Amino acid sequence: MNLNKAMIIGRITQPLELKTLPNGNSVVNFSVATNHIYKDQNGNKVEHTDFHNVVSFGKQAETIAQYFVKGQEIYCEGRMQTRSWDDKDTGKKMYRTEIILDRFEFGAKPMGAGGAYNNNQGNQPGPAQQADEAPANQPASSDEINYPEEEISPEDIPF
Repeated sequence: MNLNKAMIIGRITQPLELKTLPNGNSVVNFSVATNHIYKDQNGNKVEHTDFHNVVSFGKQAETIAQYFVKGQEIYCEGRMQTRSWDDKDTGKKMYRTEIILDRFEFGAKPMGAGGAYNNNQGNQPGPAQQADEAPANQPASSDEINYPEEEISPEDIPF
């Protein structure tokens, strides 16, 4: 039995550029940074960053290029693939290992991001909203959940 599965959660490291292949299929290539923090032998905190190449095709690539920005967190799940080619200048054999994306999930938005993330359509407070004022659909504090005051009867459940 064989298994080729990669799962990472990290931040996109560059602006995304959607391209079209000669066959008309959409593709987006991007890099995701993941961090590993540990203490060395002397007890000093050490942070190590790895960069992962990710490739997505088709409608999925179009969605990623449309909604993700540099610095945004993303969950990537797919398979590992290594491709090779000959360098045009040196003739040297080059290799690149990539995660071919099967599925993804949106992660945390980047802090201080421009564009779509500062238009107050999400749940982030805008300049006109006080820091202690919660949006209408959010609890007043992260420790408190506002449940509806009405009771739910078993007869109200449709199944």
